[in-house]
Amino acid sequence: MLSNPRSSWLSYITMLVVLVLSLLASQLGYVQPLRDVARNLFVPLQVVMSSISQAVERSAGGLQDIQRLRQRMDVLQAEVNRLSVENVRLAEVEQENLRLRQLLNYTRNNPQYDYRAAAVVGQKIGENPSNLLFTIFIDVGVRDGVAPGMPVVTDRGLVGRIIRAGPNIAEVLLLIDPSSAVNARVLNSRVTGVVRGSVKSELIMERIPQGEVINPGDIIVTSGLGGTFPDKLVIGQVVEVSHRDADMFQTAYVRPAVDFSRIETVLVITTFKPLEIDTSLSSETGGANTNP
Repeated sequence: MLSNPRSSWLSYITMLVVLVLSLLASQLGYVQPLRDVARNLFVPLQVVMSSISQAVERSAGGLQDIQRLRQRMDVLQAEVNRLSVENVRLAEVEQENLRLRQLLNYTRNNPQYDYRAAAVVGQKIGENPSNLLFTIFIDVGVRDGVAPGMPVVTDRGLVGRIIRAGPNIAEVLLLIDPSSAVNARVLNSRVTGVVRGSVKSELIMERIPQGEVINPGDIIVTSGLGGTFPDKLVIGQVVEVSHRDADMFQTAYVRPAVDFSRIETVLVITTFKPLEIDTSLSSETGGANTNP
């Protein structure tokens, strides 16, 4: 296809004009201003492009920093979790050491007896309201010199007595059991009575002579009468006294010295000789729940 002669002539004339103008601009010194104009036009564009490039680089570096930061946070969180578990374990060890030190101090302050330390490994609560039992199981038995009738204590006071013993485990009737009865007296006087458990896990001191003085705050201890328990084992503290003129005896309500809901370690008094109790533990667990 042939080009238009007129168009070709216009192109030649345009090129010639540009060439002449360039020569004139060079001769007259106008080349540098033209360059300055071009520079002023392109420099801002270069700055913008450079800023965009740097922003992209910073964004990429920022994403990498965030990823590294998250990894570091994961490592730190894992360390926090490990230290938390270790702290709980150390707290348990510290509590166990404290309990053992308290029991050791008790044995030193009461050297007239020999003791066998034991851990509580289970408990049993009877379901028959007419025969409700509160008992615990401890991890010592006949092989450890433990026998039925032996008193069981903590550094706080009396827990109960062993009612059955197998080779490696024994069952303890708690002081709060309704079938439990302990001859007791007020620590600072000779006022006597009998402390019994109740279905509400409370202690009630009965058969207190009407003329005797007993007040809230009095400390109740074992009297040693009857030969079932040694004397002066702490039972609890009087919180209320009930008496009527028409009754022969007063009644005192006693707060136990031992927290029976939190017993973990106990002492069996192995050298006290109680009255003979003809019972034995036919089964190591007796169908009890051995989970503390």
